[in-house]
Amino acid sequence: MLEALIKSLGEKNCVKIIAGIDNYDTENILKVVHAAEKGGADAVDIAAREDIIRLVKENTDLAVFVSSTEPEKLLMAEENGADVLEIGNFDAYYKLGSRISAGEVLEIANQTIKLVGNDVFICVTVPGHISVEEQVALAQELEVLGVNLIQTEGAATVDAKSAGARGLMEKAMVSVSNTIELAKNIDIPIMTASGITSTTAPMAFAAGASAVGVGSAVNRLSSEIEMLATVRSIVESVKTSSQEMPV
Repeated sequence: MLEALIKSLGEKNCVKIIAGIDNYDTENILKVVHAAEKGGADAVDIAAREDIIRLVKENTDLAVFVSSTEPEKLLMAEENGADVLEIGNFDAYYKLGSRISAGEVLEIANQTIKLVGNDVFICVTVPGHISVEEQVALAQELEVLGVNLIQTEGAATVDAKSAGARGLMEKAMVSVSNTIELAKNIDIPIMTASGITSTTAPMAFAAGASAVGVGSAVNRLSSEIEMLATVRSIVESVKTSSQEMPV
């Protein structure tokens, strides 16, 4: 699972489907997971709850990311078989009108590594609302710390005036822009998330991403058939763009 994920990151065509950091609806989560696997994605991202981790691990061979901002929950996730520990998907903060600082993210990363050790694959989201200079500095510190993957975001910086495709495009453009800046300054892989669809995914890879994280474009759909069709569309757009990209 983890080996396949690392391979797809190296090939710069990795797709992660996000069920949601605050999604505890097991029926919805399993729909997302099944759609991700059948649709050709490389990984799924779920909330840090023991029963959910075990349920998902029993139902997929994909790499399983578990997201939280609490080091103790990430330790629990590692003990229950999570393939990747992710500090991030800060949407739960943003829904409450809160923001997380670069210093807080770095401290959570430090605490998590102290708890789980240096042999666990760790992904950290760099907050999209902090300045580009702060994002670069944080990403560089995380790289020195031994973090394996950086995830960008854009949702918290976008005024949610636009709906539908336009709103997703606005969010994606912020995250893609952040990807461009980070890719110039760090050597570890970058995953672009926020507003990613079959249209915006190729933009992320062109910006220097090794992976994309797709959430609301899939997990807000009502049926597994719709989810599957969307995942397949995104995976196909990623494969096509990676083949066209210069070596």
